[in-house]
Amino acid sequence: MTSSSPPFIPGPTSHARRSHVPRQSRRAELRIWWREIDRVLLGLVLIVMAMGTLAVAVASPASADRLSNAAERLPDLYFLWLHLRWQALGLLALLAVSTFPKDMARRAAILLTMAMVIALVLVPLIGQEVNGARRWLRLGVAFQPSEFLKPAFAVALAWILSWRLRDPNLPVLAISGAAMALVAGLLMAQPDFGSTVLFFGVWFVLVVLADLPVQRLAWLAGAGMAALASAYLFYENARHRIDAFLGGGTAFDQVDLASRTLLGGGWTGAGMFLGTRKMSLPEAHTDYIFSVIGEEFGLLSCGLIVLLYVAIIARVLVRLVEEEDLFTILAATGLTAQIGGQAFINILVNLQLFPSKGMTLPLISYGGSSTVAICMTVGFLLAITRRNPYLARETFDWREILPRKGDAR
Repeated sequence: MTSSSPPFIPGPTSHARRSHVPRQSRRAELRIWWREIDRVLLGLVLIVMAMGTLAVAVASPASADRLSNAAERLPDLYFLWLHLRWQALGLLALLAVSTFPKDMARRAAILLTMAMVIALVLVPLIGQEVNGARRWLRLGVAFQPSEFLKPAFAVALAWILSWRLRDPNLPVLAISGAAMALVAGLLMAQPDFGSTVLFFGVWFVLVVLADLPVQRLAWLAGAGMAALASAYLFYENARHRIDAFLGGGTAFDQVDLASRTLLGGGWTGAGMFLGTRKMSLPEAHTDYIFSVIGEEFGLLSCGLIVLLYVAIIARVLVRLVEEEDLFTILAATGLTAQIGGQAFINILVNLQLFPSKGMTLPLISYGGSSTVAICMTVGFLLAITRRNPYLARETFDWREILPRKGDAR
Protein backbone atom coordinates (compact mmCIF):
# COMPACT_ATOMS: atom_id res chain seq x y z
CA MET A 1 0.00 0.00 0.00
CA THR A 2 1.47 3.24 -1.03
CA SER A 3 0.87 6.46 0.76
CA SER A 4 0.40 9.70 -1.05
CA SER A 5 0.85 13.20 0.33
CA PRO A 6 -2.32 15.17 0.90
CA PRO A 7 -3.29 17.57 -1.86
CA PHE A 8 -2.06 21.13 -1.53
CA ILE A 9 -4.80 23.49 -0.43
CA PRO A 10 -3.81 27.10 -1.04
CA GLY A 11 -4.29 29.32 1.94
CA PRO A 12 -4.26 33.05 2.30
CA THR A 13 -0.50 33.16 2.78
CA SER A 14 0.19 31.32 -0.50
CA HIS A 15 -2.11 33.68 -2.43
CA ALA A 16 -0.37 36.67 -0.92
CA ARG A 17 3.02 35.18 -1.74
CA ARG A 18 2.14 34.50 -5.38
CA SER A 19 0.53 37.90 -5.93
CA HIS A 20 3.53 39.56 -4.29
CA VAL A 21 6.05 38.15 -6.77
CA PRO A 22 4.84 40.00 -9.91
CA ARG A 23 4.62 43.24 -7.96
CA GLN A 24 8.22 42.81 -6.80
CA SER A 25 9.22 41.97 -10.38
CA ARG A 26 7.58 45.12 -11.76
CA ARG A 27 9.30 47.22 -9.13
CA ALA A 28 12.64 45.64 -10.00
CA GLU A 29 12.09 46.32 -13.70
CA LEU A 30 11.26 49.97 -12.97
CA ARG A 31 14.39 50.32 -10.84
CA ILE A 32 16.48 48.87 -13.65
CA TRP A 33 14.79 51.18 -16.16
CA TRP A 34 15.47 54.21 -13.98
CA ARG A 35 19.13 53.26 -13.59
CA GLU A 36 19.69 52.62 -17.30
CA ILE A 37 17.92 55.51 -19.03
CA ASP A 38 19.58 58.86 -19.62
CA ARG A 39 17.96 60.88 -16.83
CA VAL A 40 19.76 64.07 -17.88
CA LEU A 41 18.25 63.82 -21.36
CA LEU A 42 14.81 63.12 -19.89
CA GLY A 43 15.14 66.17 -17.63
CA LEU A 44 16.09 68.43 -20.55
CA VAL A 45 13.11 67.19 -22.55
CA LEU A 46 10.71 67.80 -19.66
CA ILE A 47 12.05 71.35 -19.26
CA VAL A 48 11.45 72.08 -22.94
CA MET A 49 7.94 70.59 -22.72
CA ALA A 50 7.17 72.79 -19.70
CA MET A 51 8.31 75.85 -21.65
CA GLY A 52 6.11 74.66 -24.51
CA THR A 53 3.08 74.57 -22.22
CA LEU A 54 3.74 78.19 -21.24
CA ALA A 55 4.25 79.16 -24.89
CA VAL A 56 0.98 77.55 -26.01
CA ALA A 57 -0.81 79.36 -23.19
CA VAL A 58 0.27 82.79 -24.45
CA ALA A 59 -0.27 81.86 -28.12
CA SER A 60 -3.70 80.33 -27.60
CA PRO A 61 -5.68 83.64 -27.50
CA ALA A 62 -4.32 84.67 -30.92
CA SER A 63 -5.24 81.37 -32.59
CA ALA A 64 -8.59 81.14 -30.79
CA ASP A 65 -9.48 84.64 -31.99
CA ARG A 66 -8.54 83.86 -35.61
CA LEU A 67 -10.58 80.65 -35.65
CA SER A 68 -13.65 82.13 -33.95
CA ASN A 69 -16.64 83.24 -35.98
CA ALA A 70 -20.05 84.77 -35.46
CA ALA A 71 -21.58 81.39 -34.69
CA GLU A 72 -18.96 80.19 -32.22
CA ARG A 73 -16.47 82.03 -30.04
CA LEU A 74 -13.54 79.91 -28.83
CA PRO A 75 -12.24 80.55 -25.29
CA ASP A 76 -8.87 82.27 -25.09
CA LEU A 77 -7.18 79.22 -23.54
CA TYR A 78 -8.92 76.73 -25.82
CA PHE A 79 -5.69 75.38 -27.32
CA LEU A 80 -3.92 75.27 -23.96
CA TRP A 81 -6.42 72.78 -22.49
CA LEU A 82 -6.23 70.65 -25.64
CA HIS A 83 -2.43 70.82 -25.56
CA LEU A 84 -2.32 69.62 -21.95
CA ARG A 85 -4.36 66.55 -22.94
CA TRP A 86 -2.08 65.76 -25.84
CA GLN A 87 0.99 66.31 -23.66
CA ALA A 88 -0.36 63.86 -21.08
CA LEU A 89 -0.91 61.26 -23.81
CA GLY A 90 2.52 62.02 -25.24
CA LEU A 91 4.22 61.56 -21.87
CA LEU A 92 2.52 58.18 -21.46
CA ALA A 93 3.80 57.17 -24.91
CA LEU A 94 7.29 58.46 -24.06
CA LEU A 95 7.51 56.52 -20.82
CA ALA A 96 6.01 53.36 -22.33
CA VAL A 97 8.38 53.29 -25.31
CA SER A 98 11.40 54.11 -23.14
CA THR A 99 10.86 50.88 -21.16
CA PHE A 100 11.41 48.77 -24.30
CA PRO A 101 14.63 46.77 -24.50
CA LYS A 102 16.76 47.78 -27.46
CA ASP A 103 15.76 44.79 -29.61
CA MET A 104 12.08 45.35 -28.86
CA ALA A 105 12.41 49.06 -29.72
CA ARG A 106 13.97 48.15 -33.07
CA ARG A 107 11.23 45.66 -33.92
CA ALA A 108 8.52 48.11 -32.87
CA ALA A 109 10.03 50.83 -35.06
CA ILE A 110 10.20 48.51 -38.08
CA LEU A 111 6.56 47.46 -37.65
CA LEU A 112 5.53 51.09 -37.17
CA THR A 113 7.41 52.05 -40.34
CA MET A 114 5.54 49.47 -42.40
CA ALA A 115 2.19 50.49 -40.90
CA MET A 116 2.76 54.21 -41.55
CA VAL A 117 3.95 53.60 -45.13
CA ILE A 118 0.69 51.76 -45.78
CA ALA A 119 -1.16 54.68 -44.16
CA LEU A 120 0.68 57.13 -46.45
CA VAL A 121 -0.50 55.10 -49.45
CA LEU A 122 -4.08 55.52 -48.22
CA VAL A 123 -3.79 59.28 -47.53
CA PRO A 124 -4.24 60.47 -51.17
CA LEU A 125 -7.19 58.09 -51.54
CA ILE A 126 -9.23 58.58 -48.36
CA GLY A 127 -7.27 61.24 -46.48
CA GLN A 128 -8.70 64.42 -45.00
CA GLU A 129 -7.71 67.70 -46.68
CA VAL A 130 -6.67 70.63 -44.45
CA ASN A 131 -5.39 73.99 -45.78
CA GLY A 132 -4.95 72.65 -49.31
CA ALA A 133 -2.94 69.55 -48.30
CA ARG A 134 -4.19 66.01 -47.80
CA ARG A 135 -2.04 64.77 -44.91
CA TRP A 136 -4.54 63.43 -42.39
CA LEU A 137 -6.09 60.01 -42.13
CA ARG A 138 -9.24 59.41 -40.12
CA LEU A 139 -9.62 55.82 -38.92
CA GLY A 140 -11.79 56.29 -35.87
CA VAL A 141 -9.41 59.07 -34.81
CA ALA A 142 -7.65 61.57 -37.07
CA PHE A 143 -3.85 61.34 -37.21
CA GLN A 144 -0.99 62.39 -39.48
CA PRO A 145 0.97 59.29 -40.62
CA SER A 146 4.07 61.25 -41.61
CA GLU A 147 4.55 62.42 -38.01
CA PHE A 148 4.64 58.86 -36.63
CA LEU A 149 6.82 57.73 -39.52
CA LYS A 150 9.60 60.18 -38.58
CA PRO A 151 11.01 58.33 -35.54
CA ALA A 152 10.21 54.87 -36.88
CA PHE A 153 11.90 55.52 -40.23
CA ALA A 154 15.08 56.80 -38.58
CA VAL A 155 15.40 53.59 -36.56
CA ALA A 156 14.54 51.41 -39.57
CA LEU A 157 17.20 53.15 -41.67
CA ALA A 158 19.76 52.58 -38.92
CA TRP A 159 18.86 48.89 -38.91
CA ILE A 160 19.32 48.62 -42.69
CA LEU A 161 22.64 50.49 -42.72
CA SER A 162 23.98 48.37 -39.84
CA TRP A 163 23.73 45.28 -42.07
CA ARG A 164 27.06 46.22 -43.64
CA LEU A 165 28.86 44.95 -40.53
CA ARG A 166 27.54 41.45 -41.23
CA ASP A 167 28.30 41.56 -44.94
CA PRO A 168 30.13 44.55 -46.48
CA ASN A 169 28.86 43.50 -49.91
CA LEU A 170 25.21 44.02 -49.08
CA PRO A 171 23.74 46.93 -51.12
CA VAL A 172 22.63 48.86 -48.03
CA LEU A 173 22.90 52.19 -49.82
CA ALA A 174 20.62 51.05 -52.63
CA ILE A 175 18.08 49.53 -50.23
CA SER A 176 17.99 52.57 -47.96
CA GLY A 177 17.86 54.84 -51.01
CA ALA A 178 14.91 52.96 -52.42
CA ALA A 179 13.11 53.25 -49.08
CA MET A 180 13.85 56.98 -49.00
CA ALA A 181 12.57 57.41 -52.56
CA LEU A 182 9.35 55.58 -51.70
CA VAL A 183 8.70 57.77 -48.65
CA ALA A 184 9.59 60.95 -50.57
CA GLY A 185 7.17 60.07 -53.35
CA LEU A 186 4.33 59.41 -50.90
CA LEU A 187 5.02 62.66 -49.03
CA MET A 188 5.17 64.78 -52.19
CA ALA A 189 1.80 63.37 -53.24
CA GLN A 190 0.12 65.04 -50.23
CA PRO A 191 1.95 67.52 -50.81
CA ASP A 192 4.45 67.81 -47.91
CA PHE A 193 7.69 69.30 -49.17
CA GLY A 194 8.93 70.25 -45.69
CA SER A 195 8.74 66.72 -44.28
CA THR A 196 10.40 65.38 -47.43
CA VAL A 197 13.37 67.68 -46.85
CA LEU A 198 13.60 66.56 -43.21
CA PHE A 199 13.42 62.84 -44.09
CA PHE A 200 16.09 63.28 -46.75
CA GLY A 201 18.31 65.16 -44.30
CA VAL A 202 18.10 62.38 -41.71
CA TRP A 203 18.80 59.76 -44.37
CA PHE A 204 21.84 61.68 -45.62
CA VAL A 205 23.25 62.08 -42.10
CA LEU A 206 22.95 58.34 -41.46
CA VAL A 207 24.52 57.42 -44.78
CA VAL A 208 27.49 59.71 -44.06
CA LEU A 209 27.83 58.31 -40.54
CA ALA A 210 27.74 54.73 -41.85
CA ASP A 211 31.12 55.44 -43.48
CA LEU A 212 30.16 54.56 -47.03
CA PRO A 213 32.72 55.25 -49.81
CA VAL A 214 33.37 58.92 -50.58
CA GLN A 215 32.53 58.44 -54.27
CA ARG A 216 29.03 57.27 -53.35
CA LEU A 217 28.57 60.26 -51.06
CA ALA A 218 29.44 62.58 -53.94
CA TRP A 219 26.74 60.89 -56.01
CA LEU A 220 24.32 61.37 -53.13
CA ALA A 221 25.10 65.07 -52.86
CA GLY A 222 24.57 65.47 -56.61
CA ALA A 223 21.30 63.55 -56.44
CA GLY A 224 20.11 65.77 -53.60
CA MET A 225 20.83 68.94 -55.56
CA ALA A 226 19.09 67.49 -58.61
CA ALA A 227 16.03 66.58 -56.51
CA LEU A 228 15.88 70.12 -55.10
CA ALA A 229 16.14 71.62 -58.59
CA SER A 230 13.42 69.29 -59.87
CA ALA A 231 11.17 70.25 -56.96
CA TYR A 232 11.59 73.92 -57.84
CA LEU A 233 10.90 73.37 -61.54
CA PHE A 234 8.00 70.92 -61.35
CA TYR A 235 6.51 71.33 -57.88
CA GLU A 236 4.42 74.48 -57.55
CA ASN A 237 4.24 74.46 -53.75
CA ALA A 238 8.03 74.30 -53.39
CA ARG A 239 8.56 76.95 -56.08
CA HIS A 240 6.12 79.31 -54.37
CA ARG A 241 7.83 78.95 -50.98
CA ILE A 242 11.35 79.37 -52.38
CA ASP A 243 10.34 82.39 -54.48
CA ALA A 244 8.67 84.00 -51.46
CA PHE A 245 11.81 83.42 -49.41
CA LEU A 246 14.20 84.78 -52.05
CA GLY A 247 11.92 87.73 -52.80
CA GLY A 248 11.89 88.80 -49.17
CA GLY A 249 8.10 88.57 -48.73
CA THR A 250 5.67 91.41 -48.24
CA ALA A 251 4.19 93.18 -45.26
CA PHE A 252 1.30 90.71 -45.36
CA ASP A 253 3.43 87.61 -45.80
CA GLN A 254 3.23 85.22 -42.84
CA VAL A 255 7.01 84.84 -42.62
CA ASP A 256 7.44 88.62 -42.50
CA LEU A 257 4.71 88.84 -39.85
CA ALA A 258 6.51 86.17 -37.85
CA SER A 259 9.79 88.08 -38.00
CA ARG A 260 8.09 91.31 -36.89
CA THR A 261 6.39 89.48 -34.02
CA LEU A 262 9.65 87.84 -32.95
CA LEU A 263 11.44 91.18 -32.71
CA GLY A 264 8.46 93.04 -31.25
CA GLY A 265 9.30 92.20 -27.63
CA GLY A 266 12.94 93.23 -27.66
CA TRP A 267 15.39 91.45 -25.39
CA THR A 268 13.10 90.93 -22.39
CA GLY A 269 9.63 90.74 -24.00
CA ALA A 270 6.39 92.64 -23.70
CA GLY A 271 5.18 90.48 -20.81
CA MET A 272 3.01 87.41 -20.49
CA PHE A 273 -0.27 87.79 -22.42
CA LEU A 274 0.69 91.40 -23.30
CA GLY A 275 1.87 90.84 -26.88
CA THR A 276 -0.20 92.44 -29.64
CA ARG A 277 1.54 91.52 -32.88
CA LYS A 278 0.76 87.84 -32.32
CA MET A 279 -2.93 88.58 -32.82
CA SER A 280 -2.36 89.02 -36.59
CA LEU A 281 -0.03 86.02 -36.88
CA PRO A 282 -1.43 82.86 -38.53
CA GLU A 283 -0.67 79.52 -36.85
CA ALA A 284 0.61 81.31 -33.76
CA HIS A 285 0.26 78.18 -31.62
CA THR A 286 2.00 75.82 -34.07
CA ASP A 287 4.35 76.88 -36.88
CA TYR A 288 5.15 80.36 -35.53
CA ILE A 289 5.12 79.81 -31.80
CA PHE A 290 8.81 80.74 -31.63
CA SER A 291 7.91 84.26 -32.75
CA VAL A 292 5.21 84.47 -30.07
CA ILE A 293 7.82 83.49 -27.46
CA GLY A 294 10.04 86.30 -28.74
CA GLU A 295 7.30 88.92 -28.37
CA GLU A 296 5.99 87.72 -25.00
CA PHE A 297 9.22 86.69 -23.25
CA GLY A 298 11.97 88.34 -25.30
CA LEU A 299 14.90 87.31 -27.43
CA LEU A 300 16.79 86.12 -24.35
CA SER A 301 14.15 83.44 -23.83
CA CYS A 302 14.45 82.46 -27.50
CA GLY A 303 18.19 82.10 -27.00
CA LEU A 304 17.56 79.88 -23.98
CA ILE A 305 15.35 77.59 -26.06
CA VAL A 306 18.05 77.31 -28.72
CA LEU A 307 20.58 76.41 -26.01
CA LEU A 308 18.25 73.73 -24.66
CA TYR A 309 17.97 72.12 -28.10
CA VAL A 310 21.77 72.26 -28.44
CA ALA A 311 22.08 70.68 -24.99
CA ILE A 312 19.75 67.82 -26.00
CA ILE A 313 21.81 67.14 -29.12
CA ALA A 314 25.11 67.41 -27.26
CA ARG A 315 23.89 65.12 -24.48
CA VAL A 316 23.04 62.35 -26.95
CA LEU A 317 26.37 62.73 -28.76
CA VAL A 318 28.30 62.60 -25.47
CA ARG A 319 26.43 59.44 -24.50
CA LEU A 320 27.36 57.87 -27.85
CA VAL A 321 31.09 58.57 -27.49
CA GLU A 322 31.72 55.26 -25.70
CA GLU A 323 29.15 53.28 -27.70
CA GLU A 324 30.46 50.43 -29.87
CA ASP A 325 27.26 49.09 -31.45
CA LEU A 326 26.77 50.56 -34.93
CA PHE A 327 22.99 50.23 -34.87
CA THR A 328 22.78 52.14 -31.58
CA ILE A 329 24.99 54.93 -32.90
CA LEU A 330 23.05 55.25 -36.15
CA ALA A 331 19.59 55.02 -34.58
CA ALA A 332 20.32 57.52 -31.80
CA THR A 333 21.96 59.91 -34.26
CA GLY A 334 19.04 59.63 -36.67
CA LEU A 335 16.48 60.34 -33.96
CA THR A 336 18.53 63.28 -32.70
CA ALA A 337 18.93 64.64 -36.24
CA GLN A 338 15.17 64.41 -36.68
CA ILE A 339 14.46 66.40 -33.49
CA GLY A 340 17.27 68.91 -34.01
CA GLY A 341 16.64 69.31 -37.72
CA GLN A 342 12.95 70.00 -37.25
CA ALA A 343 13.65 72.44 -34.42
CA PHE A 344 16.22 74.49 -36.28
CA ILE A 345 14.25 74.53 -39.53
CA ASN A 346 11.31 75.98 -37.61
CA ILE A 347 13.53 78.55 -35.89
CA LEU A 348 15.22 79.58 -39.14
CA VAL A 349 11.81 80.04 -40.79
CA ASN A 350 10.79 82.37 -37.96
CA LEU A 351 14.05 84.29 -38.46
CA GLN A 352 13.41 84.58 -42.24
CA LEU A 353 16.54 82.52 -42.90
CA PHE A 354 14.74 79.54 -44.46
CA PRO A 355 11.70 79.11 -46.71
CA SER A 356 8.41 78.45 -44.92
CA LYS A 357 7.90 74.72 -44.33
CA GLY A 358 4.74 74.41 -42.25
CA MET A 359 6.74 72.56 -39.59
CA THR A 360 6.08 72.66 -35.85
CA LEU A 361 8.65 73.35 -33.13
CA PRO A 362 9.19 69.94 -31.46
CA LEU A 363 8.21 69.59 -27.80
CA ILE A 364 6.91 73.19 -27.77
CA SER A 365 4.27 73.74 -30.46
CA TYR A 366 0.67 72.69 -30.00
CA GLY A 367 -0.23 69.51 -31.81
CA GLY A 368 -2.07 66.23 -31.67
CA SER A 369 -0.15 63.78 -33.86
CA SER A 370 3.01 65.88 -33.73
CA THR A 371 3.06 66.07 -29.91
CA VAL A 372 2.53 62.33 -29.42
CA ALA A 373 4.95 61.45 -32.23
CA ILE A 374 7.77 63.65 -30.93
CA CYS A 375 7.29 62.14 -27.46
CA MET A 376 7.58 58.70 -29.06
CA THR A 377 10.80 59.90 -30.71
CA VAL A 378 12.23 60.74 -27.29
CA GLY A 379 10.96 57.40 -25.96
CA PHE A 380 12.79 55.51 -28.74
CA LEU A 381 15.90 57.60 -28.04
CA LEU A 382 15.83 56.76 -24.34
CA ALA A 383 15.20 53.07 -25.07
CA ILE A 384 18.01 52.74 -27.60
CA THR A 385 20.57 54.58 -25.45
CA ARG A 386 19.77 52.62 -22.28
CA ARG A 387 22.98 51.57 -20.60
CA ASN A 388 23.91 49.50 -17.56
CA PRO A 389 25.70 52.02 -15.29
CA TYR A 390 27.68 49.22 -13.63
CA LEU A 391 29.05 47.83 -16.90
CA ALA A 392 32.73 48.65 -17.23
CA ARG A 393 33.60 50.50 -20.43
CA GLU A 394 36.82 51.68 -21.92
CA THR A 395 37.00 55.45 -21.48
CA PHE A 396 39.05 58.07 -23.23
CA ASP A 397 41.77 59.68 -21.09
CA TRP A 398 42.54 63.24 -22.16
CA ARG A 399 45.91 63.05 -20.39
CA GLU A 400 47.12 60.71 -23.12
CA ILE A 401 47.24 63.55 -25.64
CA LEU A 402 48.88 66.09 -23.30
CA PRO A 403 52.69 66.55 -23.49
CA ARG A 404 54.66 65.08 -20.60
CA LYS A 405 57.92 66.13 -19.08
CA GLY A 406 60.89 64.56 -20.82
CA ASP A 407 58.96 63.80 -24.01
CA ALA A 408 60.71 64.56 -27.27
CA ARG A 409 59.48 67.73 -28.90
